[in-house]
Amino acid sequence: MSSLFAVCSFPSRQKPMLLASLLFSTLLLTACGPAEQAPSSTASGSALADAPAVETVTAQPSATVESEEELLARARGIHERVITLDTHADINTVNFMDDKNYTMDLDTQVTLPKMVRGGLDVAFFIVYTGQGPLTDEGYAAAMANAIDKFDAIHRLAERFAPGTIEMAYTSDDVRRIAASGKKVAMIGVENAYSMGLDIGNIKRFQELGARYVSLAHNGHSQFADSNTGEADGVWLHNGLSELGRQAVPELNRWGVMIDLSHPSKAANMQVLELTRAPVIASHSSARAVNDVSRNLSDEELLAIRDNGGVVQATAFRSYLDTEKNNANVAALTALRSSIAQELGFTLLDGAAVRALSEDERTAYDERMAQVNALAAPRIAAEVDAVAPPVNVADFVNHIDYMVDLIGIEHVGISSDFDGGGGVAGWNDASETFNVTLELVRRGYTEEQIGMLWSGNLLRVLDDVQRIAAEIQAAG
Repeated sequence: MSSLFAVCSFPSRQKPMLLASLLFSTLLLTACGPAEQAPSSTASGSALADAPAVETVTAQPSATVESEEELLARARGIHERVITLDTHADINTVNFMDDKNYTMDLDTQVTLPKMVRGGLDVAFFIVYTGQGPLTDEGYAAAMANAIDKFDAIHRLAERFAPGTIEMAYTSDDVRRIAASGKKVAMIGVENAYSMGLDIGNIKRFQELGARYVSLAHNGHSQFADSNTGEADGVWLHNGLSELGRQAVPELNRWGVMIDLSHPSKAANMQVLELTRAPVIASHSSARAVNDVSRNLSDEELLAIRDNGGVVQATAFRSYLDTEKNNANVAALTALRSSIAQELGFTLLDGAAVRALSEDERTAYDERMAQVNALAAPRIAAEVDAVAPPVNVADFVNHIDYMVDLIGIEHVGISSDFDGGGGVAGWNDASETFNVTLELVRRGYTEEQIGMLWSGNLLRVLDDVQRIAAEIQAAG
């Protein structure tokens, strides 16, 4: 029996491999009597890490070893059976027009053909608005931008490709649509700035399909401070504003998940004190693994766990491993600079590019396309071999950390595609399988992978919508 208890002391994603060893150990015990014993071990940070040490039986390696071909086949089977859901894919409305839209294989990280090739079932398309001035004019422009994006997403699902993708508003919708073979579109709102000062816009956005809203982005909004305040120590509200405090129960009332990915830590902790419903972080990783303000501290992660929420780890290079990404970017920039110099062309930084006139920008982009075309065949040998890019393994490292800290029920997956996201191995929707493959390599079971990809997020959506119905019923 000691072997069985020892298995329970490991994180659940390690159990499949341990069970095989356990079976062999039991056979040895039956045939040969007591075997040499060794102390058990637990993974640091797991829920059972503080459990008393239990003796276990040393076993010989299993006679059956899974080949790479068998592992790939098993991973593909899992990938096909689970519902894969990405909570953050940004859009540009120029790609949602009659003559140019996601039914075509555009040069964007997400399109319907890429979703099909990569087996990505569900995408939260994002109604994003950059932070602007807190004025009536600023709010009006932000609202116009938001409505334009809502309309674009609905055009894709309802006019351009209704036979291929369908809007979902509940977890039941997601499962029904996915089972039909269609792709699933959902909507998240990044930055409540677009709602202006009218709290009634929360219900309006919910009716337009919004199923999550973040109260701030990069810059303090009328609702909440942003994480960007850490850079200069300047805060507008010291967390939530009074309007933000009013918004939390209103989001609960209308069944909209509250997204903690961009606001400040103070704002997030205040939301967690006020909300009646679970929250999400639609695209954030672990600050203990990589210390940037866009990642969540252990305190925030544990509070989200206690709230019943879910954190969607995000495949954004500089959030995952800043040092590794900086080295790769520096090597790539050096290669491009040398090529540009040979062409008699000078590379500009972002601010200088933005300062160009439209004609100058067009000319610059044409020269950069020439530089990039010449650099492309040299990147593997001259950049990646010297300074490897942030990759899928680095991404799953954050998943592992959060699973060990807060439990697998509170962790999910996001890309931030077309908003700066993407890593080597998962750089667009067509490569989605590689995330499942890495999870399989690390010993996660099919049930656990299903939870990470969609089960946890859909459970939170169910809870948020159930609580909303209770609030509305109570009047």
